[in-house]
Amino acid sequence: MEFKKILEKGCFDLHLHTTASDGSYSSSEVVKMAAQKGLVTIAITDHDTIDGIQEALQTARTLNVTVIQGIELSTNYKGKNIDILGYHIHESKELLGVLQKMKEHRHNRAQLIVNKFCKLGMRITSNDVQKYSNGEVIGRPHIAKAVVAKGYAKNIQEVFDLYLGDGKPCAVDKMVLSPNEGINLIHNAGGIAVLAHPLLIQDDALVKELLRLPFDGIEVWHRKHGKEDGIRYKNLAKKYNLLMTGGSDFHNEEHTIGEFGFEL
Repeated sequence: MEFKKILEKGCFDLHLHTTASDGSYSSSEVVKMAAQKGLVTIAITDHDTIDGIQEALQTARTLNVTVIQGIELSTNYKGKNIDILGYHIHESKELLGVLQKMKEHRHNRAQLIVNKFCKLGMRITSNDVQKYSNGEVIGRPHIAKAVVAKGYAKNIQEVFDLYLGDGKPCAVDKMVLSPNEGINLIHNAGGIAVLAHPLLIQDDALVKELLRLPFDGIEVWHRKHGKEDGIRYKNLAKKYNLLMTGGSDFHNEEHTIGEFGFEL
């Protein structure tokens, strides 16, 4: 379905994470939750993996929900983390090869993070963390849950604020691409490349610089975007002739599927 039609219909969420990356719910559970909310179109956009998509498509066949095959690629530009959403992607050999390398790096990164917590006196193990990953690739939220379970922090947000956020004591950089590499990877897989949550970049001048790259769209609506942010990024979309998308960036029970300040 064309994005213009998706916007006109409403009832969509184009930014959802599952246990295939750092979400708390399986792909099947996410699709069922979307159906319960009355959503018509959703996109599974896990970080640097497409492993959860087939399960989502299979579940959606029994429900009145259309699933867009998506991804959220990690890239870096001028020291800033720049996430790029890819929609309608296909499993190209190039894409699968790059994602496999990123998966291997993510596994090694998780162990490095666990080691950093141990050095700070917080005794967690890989086994403690794996209880929360459901056999999937370990992400930071899984580690955060183990830290909370051990009584070292009150909640997941506190773990990120004090230890796991970018620049914090237990942070370890991900393997990332350049924005151009990410965009090209998505395009070569037949997809549409969209700049994710521009507000989180915290530099609108840099956002404008990025939009000179061959992006197809910008995420105008996001749960952390206020009304004025939505208006500002809608104007940028018009200025650069870009598609407009939106999503909740759903990961866990602290977020709500389908709620991200969407206004035409």
